[in-house]
Amino acid sequence: MAHDHDHDHSHPGSELSPMELRVRALESVLVEKGYVDPAALDALIETYETKVGPHNGARVVARAWVDPAFRARLMADATPAMRELGIGGRGGEHMVVVANTPEEHNLVVCTLCSCYPWPVLGLPPVWYKSPPYRSRAVIEPRAVLAEFGVTLPADQRIRVWDSTAELRYMVLPMRPAGTEGLDEAALAALVTRDAMIGTGLPHTPEQNA
Repeated sequence: MAHDHDHDHSHPGSELSPMELRVRALESVLVEKGYVDPAALDALIETYETKVGPHNGARVVARAWVDPAFRARLMADATPAMRELGIGGRGGEHMVVVANTPEEHNLVVCTLCSCYPWPVLGLPPVWYKSPPYRSRAVIEPRAVLAEFGVTLPADQRIRVWDSTAELRYMVLPMRPAGTEGLDEAALAALVTRDAMIGTGLPHTPEQNA
């Protein structure tokens, strides 16, 4: 039996992109043919809109920036430390957090496919899954970072971490200068998804102003 699916995920007055239109059409066909339960689809969409995503990773980073004891637990065993903030689940069962320092910058890749820590970073960007990124990140990471707009000091090492289905990595970026008076929420707003992959840096307060 076909099901009606009238829930609109767009906002009034918003225009859908060509990709969004294709997704909407595919969704309608799958629901009409009974392949997808509308309630299950809505629950899945709600999960990726509210329960998983880079905002979770940003909370982890901000807490580590302000709470040395939490940072120590995070670096020792990231999975239970993240659970303290209610963050975990499929794709985040075995997490390792690697911290950037003035001496070392970390970069995460999955050379085999696109293993990615969904609970803390959400859906992987298209470029993360692309063969050029997966191969070049290992061979010439400094050049790849430059293409993302990240130019590091020549004496700062770059360490590349290869995620797998069993073990997934997240980068703890360095706290930006001039953020001493910010609370956790304001700090989390500075943390970008790319900074937690290593292909970007956190914003400064001026950039977010």
